[in-house]
Amino acid sequence: MIVDILTQSRVISYVSCLTQMSLFIIFACMDDFLLTVMAYDRFVAICHSLHYPVIMSPRLCGFLVLVSFLVSLFDSQLHNLIILQFTYFKDSKISNFFCDPSQLLNLTCSDTFSNNIVKYTIGAFYGLFPLSGILFSYYKIVSSILRIQSSGGKYKAFSTCGSHLAVVCLFYGTVFGVYLGSVVSHSLLSSVMYTVVTPMLNPFIYSLRNRDIKSALRRIHRRTA
Repeated sequence: MIVDILTQSRVISYVSCLTQMSLFIIFACMDDFLLTVMAYDRFVAICHSLHYPVIMSPRLCGFLVLVSFLVSLFDSQLHNLIILQFTYFKDSKISNFFCDPSQLLNLTCSDTFSNNIVKYTIGAFYGLFPLSGILFSYYKIVSSILRIQSSGGKYKAFSTCGSHLAVVCLFYGTVFGVYLGSVVSHSLLSSVMYTVVTPMLNPFIYSLRNRDIKSALRRIHRRTA
């Protein structure tokens, strides 16, 4: 997007488009699976707090990150194989500011029904499977929090999940807005939200529980008030 703004050119080569799509899928899937890993981390921290250092060992954390990367790489290569089966397209237009996989799939002149089956099968596996893990983790977390007697303890336990929940809602809300809404019309605003705005907000959201960040925000608020 920055290159397009600086060069005032919206043209991209075939190879560059495939490279861009591959990197996009790798990072998007990594984000997806790491959100699931973080939900599992919160589940262990709240539901099995005494065993947390043993369960979430550095070796397990490294293994989960490696698995997330390998699965994301597999998804990227799978999309590449599907796209490369298409007839070489030239002078084609994409209604987006980057090479979105769903837009590239729509460029083919072959059977669109088969393409839709492939697209939604991959989306269901790589979207619903991690989301199911997140929902199951939070189901267990909420069940454990409700068994806490004091209201202060409930607030402290649930506050540790606030940042993660905010990012999950931003990520999945915008992604579903794009890929479920693309059946009717593709929303460029939703694409900007989950490719640009959400990653920019991630550091800010995860820093809200940092005391230094909170004090800095209070000082800025006093100066502007």
